[in-house]
Formats: sequence, structure tokens, C-alpha cells
Amino acid sequence: MKLKRRIFTLATGAALAFSVSAAFADEALDRVMSSGTLKVATDASWAPQSFLNDDNEMDGFDVDVAREVAKRLGVEVEFVTPSWDIITAGNWNGRWDLSVGSMTPTKARSEVLSFPAVYYYTPAALAVHKDSGAKVESDLDGKNVGAGTATTFELYLQKDLSIDAEGTPEFTYKVTPGKIKSYKDSTAAMDDLRLGDGVRLDGMVGSLPAILSAIKSNYPLRVLGDPVFYEPLALAIDKGDEAFNDKLAGIVGDMKSDGTLKTLSEKWYGVDYTSAVE
Repeated sequence: MKLKRRIFTLATGAALAFSVSAAFADEALDRVMSSGTLKVATDASWAPQSFLNDDNEMDGFDVDVAREVAKRLGVEVEFVTPSWDIITAGNWNGRWDLSVGSMTPTKARSEVLSFPAVYYYTPAALAVHKDSGAKVESDLDGKNVGAGTATTFELYLQKDLSIDAEGTPEFTYKVTPGKIKSYKDSTAAMDDLRLGDGVRLDGMVGSLPAILSAIKSNYPLRVLGDPVFYEPLALAIDKGDEAFNDKLAGIVGDMKSDGTLKTLSEKWYGVDYTSAVE
């Protein structure tokens, strides 16, 4: 009897969790419009995409995109910074409404999230300490290579990256690490790499703009070779609200056609990343 009761409880709990999640998803657009606030999940330490500036305010490309989306919805924006693995796990249950965090729409993520629109494409690259003797990507074969946990960069190192979006250029796996070291984010990986060649890491994979930003901030790193793949990066929402999905898709479409996204990309990256690389 105890076993049967336990199974019933688990099944009931799972069904309740699903129904609660679905309810929150179904009412996302109504919740945003009635509250007058778009709650956006992003990262507070991933320059130039999103970071706290000298005035302790959120800043960066993703932050500007989120502010523009909120403006076009006619609401205020509020930023929250949960960990990346929690964001990508889905089932947000209304804790936030939207992720503007340069998320790649992989097949696995598509099981729990919807991706209303790709808003730019960015190169992923390998970085090494400036004193590293590595000349090509394969020089890191068998070495310690790092990446943020639950990121496409980590999946690339695991040779398990499957990107589910139109316009994604083909890529090949150029490195076979001896050990993959996972970090809470790419900045933490770069912090270990900056300690010296081989001290904790021999290399890392991350967003090329973030790596270049770190180098500009005096991190003793250098980019190794050409970009290893290009990511289509999208807005993400919990599954279940087609009205919210369509509204956001329309807004991003307008931001592309009127040049707003191009302007923001050039502001933060110096180049236009809003078109797919052929």
C-alpha cells in the first residue's frame, strides 16, 4: 500500500507541476501587459552581451535588445539573473517572462522552451593564454579545455552540438580535449585561463565577442585559429503561449527591418552580427 500511495503521489505531483507550468505559460503575454513589466532573465557578468556597468546598472547588447523589446510592448523592463542551467531547463513557472541571453536554439532546449526569433549570429572561438605554444586547434587535443556548463561551447567540446535553426552554417569538431572542465560561465573559464598556460587550463571555448572584450580588458589571452562554429542566438520563452511567441517574433522582425538590431550590434561589437554567415 505504501508503494502504491507513493506512486500515486509522484504521478499527481508531476501532473500538477505540468499544469501549473502550462498555466503560467498560457498567460505570459497577459501577465506582462497587465503588470506593465517584462521580466527578463539574462547574465550580469558576460560583457559585452550583458553586465553591470560602473553605475551598477545592467548594460550590454542583450540588455539593449531587451529594453527595446519592452519599449515596443509598451511596458517597463526588469532584469533577473538566475544561473544559465536554470534558465535553459525551462518550466520557469512565471518567475520571469523572457530570456534575452544570447541563447542558441538547440534541439534539446526546444523540448522545454520556445524560440520566437533569432536576433543575431555570433562566432564561437577557442582561446588560449598568450604564452601558449598552441598554433592550431588540434594542438589542444588531449589537453584541459574549459567552457561554461550547459552551454553550446561545452556541447561542442563534447562533440554533441546540434543546433536547430535555419541559417546555421555547418561546422566540424576541431579539438578533442583530454579533459573538459565546466564552469558557471565563460568568464570563470577565462579567469582560470588567465592564470597562466596550463596552470588550470590549456584553452577554452566561448563567444568570440566576449573573448575579445576580455582581451581588451587586459586578460592575457589570444584567439586560436578561426571561429569553430557560428551560433544563431534567439529570444527564449517557456512553451505554451503562442500569442506571446508571435508578438515577440513580430517585434524582432520589425527591429531587423528598421535597422535597430544592426545599429545595436555595431554599437557593441563594431560589426553587424544580425545576418547569418554563409
